[in-house]
Amino acid sequence: MATTLTHHRNYIDGEWVVAASGETFDSTSPADGEHIGTFPRSGAEDVDRAVAAAKAAFDEWRLVPAPKRGEILFRFAQLLVEQKDALADLMTHEMGKVKAEAGGDVQEAIDMSYYMGGEGRRLFGQTTPSELRDKFQMSVRMPIGVIGAITPWNFPIAIPSWKIAPALVAGNTVVFKPATDTPALGQRFVELLVEAGVPKGVVNIVHGGGGAVGERLVRHPDVRVISLTGSRETGVKVLHAAADSLKHVHLELGGKNAVIVMEDADLDLAVDGIIWSAFGTSGQRCTAASRVIAHESVYDALASRLVARAESLRLGVGWDDATDVGPVINRAALEKIHSYTQIGIDEGATLLTGGEIATEGDLAKGFYYRPTIFGDVDPQMRIAQEEIFGPVLSLIRARDEADAIRISNGVRYGLSSSIFTRDVNRAFRAMRDLEAGITYINAGTIGAEVHLPFGGVKETGNGHREAGQAALDVFTEWKSVYVDYSGMLQRAQIDT
Repeated sequence: MATTLTHHRNYIDGEWVVAASGETFDSTSPADGEHIGTFPRSGAEDVDRAVAAAKAAFDEWRLVPAPKRGEILFRFAQLLVEQKDALADLMTHEMGKVKAEAGGDVQEAIDMSYYMGGEGRRLFGQTTPSELRDKFQMSVRMPIGVIGAITPWNFPIAIPSWKIAPALVAGNTVVFKPATDTPALGQRFVELLVEAGVPKGVVNIVHGGGGAVGERLVRHPDVRVISLTGSRETGVKVLHAAADSLKHVHLELGGKNAVIVMEDADLDLAVDGIIWSAFGTSGQRCTAASRVIAHESVYDALASRLVARAESLRLGVGWDDATDVGPVINRAALEKIHSYTQIGIDEGATLLTGGEIATEGDLAKGFYYRPTIFGDVDPQMRIAQEEIFGPVLSLIRARDEADAIRISNGVRYGLSSSIFTRDVNRAFRAMRDLEAGITYINAGTIGAEVHLPFGGVKETGNGHREAGQAALDVFTEWKSVYVDYSGMLQRAQIDT
C-alpha cells in the first residue's frame, strides 16, 4: 500500500499535533479489514485551535495576489499528478474503490485544482454604465473568511478539491474535517497542499467524528461558511445549527436518480450506461442510478439484459485488476443496504438478482453486497423513494414519455437524471422537464466535468453549486464599488 505511516496527527497552524484529549481511532479497509492508520479523535478544543489559526492567517492570505494563490494550486495539481498512482492505490485500500475509479477520483482533483488555479487570473466581476455623469461603477468578489469543509468518504480526494480549491483561490482560509472512514486520504490531501506552498494556518485538518468535530465547526462563531457533502438528515441539522450565527451554508445532499429508457432507445447503450451508473462505486454515489424507468414495450428485454450483466460482475478487492465491484464502506452500510432488500420484498417487488451479502472465500473479510435488481417496482415503494446508497436498482414500467417524466420527478430529490432516446424533440423536452440539476442524454447518471456547475434541486441541497464559476459564489461575497469623479454630490434614484 502507498502509505508507510500508521500514526497520524491533526495539522493546525503549520504544525502536526495530537488531539487535545490524546484519544485516537483507527482506519481499516472495507475490503479485508487491513489496518490503514491511527488518527486523532479530536474534539471542540482542537476545532477552536484550528479556527483561531485560520482566522489569524486570513488577514495575510486575503492580501496575497490572487494569481499567486492560483500558482500554489497549480503546484498542488502537479503534485497530484505525480502522486496519482500512489493515491489511487491508497484509495483502493482505505475506501474500497476499484483501480480505475480511484484514479478517476484523483483525476477530478487534478482537473479542479488546475481549473481553480486559473481562476486566480480571472475572479471576474462586472462593470456597468452609471446613470450619472462622471461616475464609474463595478462589482468585485471578496473573500469571506474561515471556511469549514466537511467531506464524505465516497470521493475522498475529489470532493475536498471541489471545496478547498475555490475557497483558497478566492482568498479564504480553511478548516477541513475529512470523513472518519477515509482519514488517510484526507491527510495526504493536506500534506500535498503544504508541499505545494500553502502557508501555515491557511489550511488546517482536524480528524474526528461529526458530533464532536463537525458540530463544533458548524457552531463556531468565527467560521463564516460551512460546505457539507452528506446525507439529507445531516444537512438539515447543519442548517439548524448554523442559523443562529447566520452562516453561509452550502449543502450537497442525497439523490434518487433515474434513467429513463424509451421505446426508441439503443438498448445496448442503455444497458452499458445503467450498469455503470447503478453499480460503479458499489452504488455509493449521490449521482448513482437507483431507478430505471422503462417504456413498457422494452421493459422485459431491458430487464433480462440488465440481470445478465449484473450477474457477470465480479466482486473483490479494489486493487485487483479483475474486480468490477468493490466493497461498501462499512458494516453499518452493508446492513442498511441489506435491510432494503427485505423492504422491497415485503412491499411486493420482484427480486430479480442479488439481494445477498457476499461471504464466500476472501469476501467474508470485507463488506460486499451482490449487485441487486428489483422488478415490478411501484414508484411509491420505499425502495423507489428512499436513498439506499448501495448497489440496488429498481425497475419501473412507464406507459409513455409523460408518464416516465412524472415518475422520474416524483421523488424528494433532484440531483441527476438521464434519458435514452433517438428522438431529438423528446430529448429537448426531457432537458426542460426533468427536475434535476444534471440531465444526461443517452448516457448514465454519473460523471461530471469540473467546469460546469454540480448540484441539484429540491431536497438534494440548498441551491448552491460546486465546480465551475458557480463554486466561487459559495466562497466569495459581492461588493459593489462606485467612484464619483464629478467633484460634486450626485444622488442616484432622486428626482430632480
